[in-house]
Amino acid sequence: MDRVALLDRLASERFDVLVIGGGASGTGVALEAASRGLKTALVERYDFAEGTSSRSTKLIHGGVRYLEIAVKTLDRVQLNLVRDALHERAIMLKNAPHLARPLWLLTPLYRLWEVPYYYTGLKIYDLLAGQARLQPAQYISARGTLERFPSVNPQGLRGAVAYQDGQFDDARFNVELALTALQQGAVVLNYAEVTGLCKQNGQVSGVVVQDKLGGRALEVAARVVVNTTGPFSDAIRRLDDPHVPPLLKASSGIHIVLDKKYSPPDTGLLIPKTEDGRVVFVLPWLGGTLVGTTDDPAPIVEHPRVTEEEIGYVLRQVRPYLGEIPREAVRASWSGLRPLVSRPEADTARLARDHLIQESPSGLLTLTGGKWTTYRKMALDLVNYAVRRFGLPAGPSRTEQIPLLGGQGFEPEGAKKLEQQGFPPDVSAHLHRAYGARAGLVAQIAAEGYPARLAVEWPFLEAEVVYAARCEMAQTPLDVLARRTRLAFLDTLAALASVPRVAELMGRELGWDAERVRHEQEKARAQILEAI
Repeated sequence: MDRVALLDRLASERFDVLVIGGGASGTGVALEAASRGLKTALVERYDFAEGTSSRSTKLIHGGVRYLEIAVKTLDRVQLNLVRDALHERAIMLKNAPHLARPLWLLTPLYRLWEVPYYYTGLKIYDLLAGQARLQPAQYISARGTLERFPSVNPQGLRGAVAYQDGQFDDARFNVELALTALQQGAVVLNYAEVTGLCKQNGQVSGVVVQDKLGGRALEVAARVVVNTTGPFSDAIRRLDDPHVPPLLKASSGIHIVLDKKYSPPDTGLLIPKTEDGRVVFVLPWLGGTLVGTTDDPAPIVEHPRVTEEEIGYVLRQVRPYLGEIPREAVRASWSGLRPLVSRPEADTARLARDHLIQESPSGLLTLTGGKWTTYRKMALDLVNYAVRRFGLPAGPSRTEQIPLLGGQGFEPEGAKKLEQQGFPPDVSAHLHRAYGARAGLVAQIAAEGYPARLAVEWPFLEAEVVYAARCEMAQTPLDVLARRTRLAFLDTLAALASVPRVAELMGRELGWDAERVRHEQEKARAQILEAI
């Protein structure tokens, strides 16, 4: 990727749509706009998916909890959110078959009255999905539950209700959204920070961008500027009007990762009752076991940290179901901020995850709220609004039919082909799952001299570091360890041990001198230890 050429285009062209923020909603808007023929640019001050969009529970779902609230309170907003999300779930599974898959989830039940309650609720969930539904929910006996999820506490177990939702790799999905937007003609750039807004006759006409890597400052002209910075949306709004009232509340969601022995590879667990009435998931994920999440009010900071109290909370919630899990079993943890549209009377656990489009008096559009599963619907609504409001020359929406980069020409049996080339089964499965139709490009780099693993226990290869620097806009070791591969989210110690080699390989590709390599090593170690 020619970063200088992208910067030159930003400085010299006038865009129909300029997007601030490279998370799920921002890259979704960029793809929606570019694929409809609009001249589109996106700038992100850090890396794609650096914040909230890499720190989800990795589920593509309608929201069982939101459905329960909708039914209990007759809340149409929550019900519509569930229906929209179930429709979008099917699109994500179709357009990124390498990154997303259906996953069975069990809700273990220990009281007889819970069986009809949860079974009925999950059947309603199926009905709301309509033709987009996956396998139908079913009741499973106590014996069947233990066969499917052997580590569940058998004492008093009455059975479980099983249902299907989707699971995905959120950060890689986000990166591929950015790359697919680039493929569709957008200018997409990470490490490019908006430091100010440009105005003509009181209306927003562009932004001031600082290249955080090269130091270059430039003005970017655009007919429409869109703020999709998640929890930081109010900060961008204050560049427009320093006195604007806040739109958002934020809640923190923390997750921990355990060894794969705590979950079977094809089935997760939904724990429906915790000490404070929330929901916790236990999920197989990329060779580990993901457990989370919390949902507590939180300050808006750039890199939220996980506290020991939060880790203790998560371990405490799973104890009645999985038994005592020692603190040292936690291999990694992270915290993400959820942007929630503010309602003063509601706590963050009960705020609807619907989205909001707001236009300021100067024409700045802000898209906020929502959740990962509805990113495309959010982008569609935003671009439709901009087209109507500003008369943009857009064609019809095509994103429902556009596969992401690795989904274009995806072959379901691709892992077997990689095994035939001599890759071990776990590496073949990983490359197929992470890169889809582009796995062959990574395999070719491996054959050129980069076949070694980054960590003994994990299937990530040195070739992926080279590929990420050449083809996926990775600029730092943590871009590779946290978001192009997911090693930093799976195993903190393994990620720390691999930092020197990752920095060395990136230095070769990006032309770093020895001092820059040492600097990047130190920075990556500090970030992994502090907050990912």
